[in-house]
Amino acid sequence: MSLIEAIILGIVQGLTEFLPISSTAHLRIVPALLGWEDPGAAFTAVTQIGTLAAVFIYFWRDIVSLAGAFTRSILHLRPFETAEAKMAWLICFGTIPIGILGLLFKDAIETSFRSLYVISGSLIVLALILAAAERAGKRVRDMRSLRILDTQLIGLAQALALIPGASRSGTTITAGLFLHMHREDAARFSFLLSIPAITLSGLYQLYELRDQLAGDFGMALLVAVVVSGVVGYLSIEFLLRYLRSHSTWLFIGYRIVVGAAILILVFFGFLQP
Repeated sequence: MSLIEAIILGIVQGLTEFLPISSTAHLRIVPALLGWEDPGAAFTAVTQIGTLAAVFIYFWRDIVSLAGAFTRSILHLRPFETAEAKMAWLICFGTIPIGILGLLFKDAIETSFRSLYVISGSLIVLALILAAAERAGKRVRDMRSLRILDTQLIGLAQALALIPGASRSGTTITAGLFLHMHREDAARFSFLLSIPAITLSGLYQLYELRDQLAGDFGMALLVAVVVSGVVGYLSIEFLLRYLRSHSTWLFIGYRIVVGAAILILVFFGFLQP
């Protein structure tokens, strides 16, 4: 992988990780359109470390508060003693589904799920579900109103993002809207919920790639991680501002157009599935 490829893929990762349009799908689609090799699920997971850093930097006050409250709740043996402690535990509970399903379907995630047929289908199907959530959601709840059952439902939705094209932020925001959350609160909780899953996945795949980190590939991977972090920070800022006064219809339309276009290109042989 050249540095140019690494920079472009880093931009793609950072831009699409937090928008509800699927970073995994775009890291599969963009190389296919440019005639590059599929960077693979492991590369995708490791570049997410950059976007994870963006989440830590953007939400550092929230994270410090949640971590402190979580630690104190353990020491005091009172998990829900404060609103911050409750939120920290809910994030932990919400991470369980993706952890279990990620291990169960690891091989399929790295192979058959990366088919452009699967990606196109999930782009379109999730767009339709998000459209339904936009119409059904009353947008009257914030993060502090979430209960254990709510976070389990959002956690199950996050697990759907194991299918490339579904989008981690897309599935969790969709679940939040169905639970009548404000759009910005749904997105904010989505970002915080992503922290444990991205951390564990990225570190695991980094360990898996340890023998390839020396030399050009390691440098390219580092560049992609740094670029994805910078662009990811800007992407978080954009999405939260955007959702304060706009709906998700822009992303719904984008997903349908891209999904349909990829299906057409594959059908006529311009892209290999």
